[in-house]
Amino acid sequence: MTYPITEKRRAELVRLSASLGVDFANLSTLDEALTHPSYANEARGHAAHNERLEFLGDAVLELAISTYLYDAYPHCAEGELTKMRASLVQSETLARLARRLHLGAHLRMGRGEMLGGGAERQNNLENVFEAVIGAVYLDRGWDAARAYVQRQFADELPHLRQEHVAQDYKTMLQEYVQGHDHEPIAYEQVAESGPDHDKRFTMRVRIGTAPLGEGTGRSKKEAEQHAAAAALERLRKR
Repeated sequence: MTYPITEKRRAELVRLSASLGVDFANLSTLDEALTHPSYANEARGHAAHNERLEFLGDAVLELAISTYLYDAYPHCAEGELTKMRASLVQSETLARLARRLHLGAHLRMGRGEMLGGGAERQNNLENVFEAVIGAVYLDRGWDAARAYVQRQFADELPHLRQEHVAQDYKTMLQEYVQGHDHEPIAYEQVAESGPDHDKRFTMRVRIGTAPLGEGTGRSKKEAEQHAAAAALERLRKR
């Protein structure tokens, strides 16, 4: 079901669709993707919200990423492909991409949600990012949706293989520590820098109370991998 869009909102959606690189045939679909359930509740049935499009977009995103990985890494086993896909579609990555697209600024919310900082809430940003993917698929079809997803992830994909390989360092460090009767491993954040859409995190790994390595990355998980690699190198030199 579609609802009327004001001229002001229509102009806003036209500008956003141009920045997304998608020529929507029906702007109401994009508008629905950008409508939080709290807004629909306050509108008393005069607006559709984005939960159904989020559901659809989640499936389209998974298929688009899976298709890319299947083609890009023909020699990788299923388990490795699954891990790479999971590293791409984690919540903090989707929220970061939504911030880069300024989707929060276009998200319609109820008054309480808006005053509570809903436009910057990670869960809302993740959901609206997936809902927009669902809207692209519904309005323009699979080919356009797949191309849209790959454009949004263009900065993530070139580093994927390197980052995925680095994920083994945490396991390797854990196995090394267990095999040498060391104290338990712990990770802690020591620094965070950069704008919301391009954060850098620095993590430190400790064995017991002794700091053994630090690493920096675009996510806490990536930084932990680099910290584990540094710790492992240090331990092996002892």
